[in-house]
Amino acid sequence: MAAVAGFYRRTLPSPPAIEFSSPEGKQLFKEALENGHTEGFFKLISYYQTQSEPAYCGLASLALVLNALAIDPGRKWKGPWRWFDDTMLDCCEPLEKIKVQGISFSKVVCLAYCNGAKVDSFHTNESTLDNFRNYVISCTSSEDYHMIVSYNRQYLKQTGTGHFSPIGGYHIGKDMVLILDVARFKYPPHWVPLTLLWEAMDTIDPATGHHRGFMTISRLSSGTSVLYTVCCHHVSWKATAKYLTKEVPQLFSVEKTKDLQELLAVLFAYAPADLRDFINWVAEVRRQEDGNISEEEKGRLAIKEEVLNQVQETELYELVTRWLASESCCKYIKPPGKDSLNEIAAKVCCQGAQVLLGKVVNSSDRTSCRVESSLVMDNGDKPVTVISGKLITESAEGGVDILVPSCRMKLDGFCGCESSNLNRKHPSIDDVFTVLLLALPPHTWSGIKDEQLREQIHNLVSTDSLPTLLQEEVLHLRQQLHYVSVGLCDSSS
Repeated sequence: MAAVAGFYRRTLPSPPAIEFSSPEGKQLFKEALENGHTEGFFKLISYYQTQSEPAYCGLASLALVLNALAIDPGRKWKGPWRWFDDTMLDCCEPLEKIKVQGISFSKVVCLAYCNGAKVDSFHTNESTLDNFRNYVISCTSSEDYHMIVSYNRQYLKQTGTGHFSPIGGYHIGKDMVLILDVARFKYPPHWVPLTLLWEAMDTIDPATGHHRGFMTISRLSSGTSVLYTVCCHHVSWKATAKYLTKEVPQLFSVEKTKDLQELLAVLFAYAPADLRDFINWVAEVRRQEDGNISEEEKGRLAIKEEVLNQVQETELYELVTRWLASESCCKYIKPPGKDSLNEIAAKVCCQGAQVLLGKVVNSSDRTSCRVESSLVMDNGDKPVTVISGKLITESAEGGVDILVPSCRMKLDGFCGCESSNLNRKHPSIDDVFTVLLLALPPHTWSGIKDEQLREQIHNLVSTDSLPTLLQEEVLHLRQQLHYVSVGLCDSSS
């Protein structure tokens, strides 16, 4: 077999860039350090890494920043160690798809938020050059929060197009920023004029139709979401997020409901099968190397218990518990051991997509099949499910849609066997659904036709009267749900 020539790095175009390790680059760094605009550099450089795949620049930039902020991922990387690696950031987009197509700006924002960071994001059409410069100055003057930029390399005379990297410093006299390029196999860290970087950011990402931009990332000021978090790891999380944020309000506008119990029946009856997995409770106890639990961890566990108690003291929890124990909940039970009509349709869609592409997938193919469902209204204003299967390869995409009649099918384990009365040590299905309802955006209920019923549910889900800990928890989950739904918009662009 003939050897295939590869590439060993690229020559950094200079100007406009100045290589960090060059004499001029070192002088710029020295002066920036003296002026106090490299405060975050040392934390970043301590965890500086090369992206593990050519298209993982967004993931590698985020993993670098999360580690620099000392955010605990809450899950193991390798062996006993909890650590952020770009191959772990797969909740908002399948890694196989990112390898081929990269990742959008909003999905990097979503990933940051879902992994426990505070994020402020700005597309360039939502900001200004001066505003960007002010954020650069603030970030480089502190080691407590960092900036990731999304830009078009071509404006810097570099090869490639869309790219993500963190900012490591700012030279106020030259108005230049230090880019810690995570594609270190291609270009080293380098200084570029801030105004030119802004021009490179102020471009349209053709994959989404949206402007690129910048985000600032920091640790959360308090321990929000210590008990509950949105989970995007199961295969149908996109269908679940779409159902909750887009389809439930539409359902309430066409379904007639006379009381709160019937309202819950409508909400859960048409829900995707994995709804119960969309909100997870964080139960891991973080032990020290000697196996003991630190005082800090004991305090964290005490907060978890208090949040759980506050959930169970709400009126909404009483309503959810009564409904889950009712016959109206238990009469729509999926037969055990059998695929649902939706699951069968999903398999057919993926097989059909393979046929369209003329490709039979095997374990060695770099391909992935994405399955999504959406709820639409037919001509008679009755809900109908559309199952879509899309096969993604390195060179092509193919998809098949199938129309499936919607029926009110009960989710396994909704009632009876998992009642919260059976186990009070951990959050139950009752608690999770209560928090899920509290976290739904306020407009979810605006389509309810009965004014008195609409007012009742608004009072039950209002965050205004919640205790502080629970209020912070719910608002954090609501923000996670917002970022997830923004990511869905990118997927449909």
